[in-house]
Amino acid sequence: MNEQQRSQQRDATQPWRAWYKTSRWQKLRWSVLVRDLFTCQMAGCGRIEPNTSLLVADHKQPHRGNEQLFWDEANLQCICKACHDRLKQREERDSMQTRGVWH
Repeated sequence: MNEQQRSQQRDATQPWRAWYKTSRWQKLRWSVLVRDLFTCQMAGCGRIEPNTSLLVADHKQPHRGNEQLFWDEANLQCICKACHDRLKQREERDSMQTRGVWH
C-alpha cells in the first residue's frame, strides 16, 4: 500500500481528519504560528522558521477525535516539521504501545 492509499484509508476510518481541510483550521493554525512567533516550541529546538510550510500547529495533548481538544487553541503549539516528524511522532507511537490501541 502506498502513502496515498494509506492516507485515503485513514481519512475513511478517522472522519476527524477532514477538520484539517477546513478554513476554520487554517485560521486557527495561522493564529498559533503568529502567537508563537513562527518559533518551534519543542524543548531544545527554538528554530525560527519563516517558511510556514515547514511549521506544524501541533496538538500538545493528542485529540484522538475529541472535537473540544482539536479546536482548543491552548492545546496547540507551533513546532517545526523536523521536530514534529521525528520527536512528536515517536512520542505518539510510544503512547500507543502503552495504551495498546489508538482511540
